[in-house]
Amino acid sequence: MSGYSKPVEIRWSDMDPNFHLRHSAYYDFGAYLRVSFMNEHGLTPFVMQDQHIGPILFREECVFKREIHFSDTVTINVQLVKSTHDMSRWTMVHEIWKNGNTLSAIITIDGAWLDTVTRKLAVPPESFRKVFEDLPRAPHFAWIDKTNL
Repeated sequence: MSGYSKPVEIRWSDMDPNFHLRHSAYYDFGAYLRVSFMNEHGLTPFVMQDQHIGPILFREECVFKREIHFSDTVTINVQLVKSTHDMSRWTMVHEIWKNGNTLSAIITIDGAWLDTVTRKLAVPPESFRKVFEDLPRAPHFAWIDKTNL
């Protein structure tokens, strides 16, 4: 897969008192894109609930580069930056672009899978790993082992 991105619509409720995109909307866009990717690849909320496993985040960081305003057109993408071989731990990066050519923000997340019954970290089932293997990979993608986390 060469890339995965989606346009996002800026709503009035996404704005802050300074008339630009509020900081938490960037994180909402990242979550929307990740869930959309998984859902479109068969890893739906129902499947996760049925398997008693879901994604969790350890870190979510955004570097804000350019303001986004109500009239801007926005697209967000995702790339897998690093992962354990069993896809139990991973790092992703989202880029948020406005008006087709201005990088406005970079979101980096570190995540894992949680067994929702035991409330412990888990290795995802093979079907989940196949979905994550379809994520676009960053040019500097690296496999990691759990001792390097």
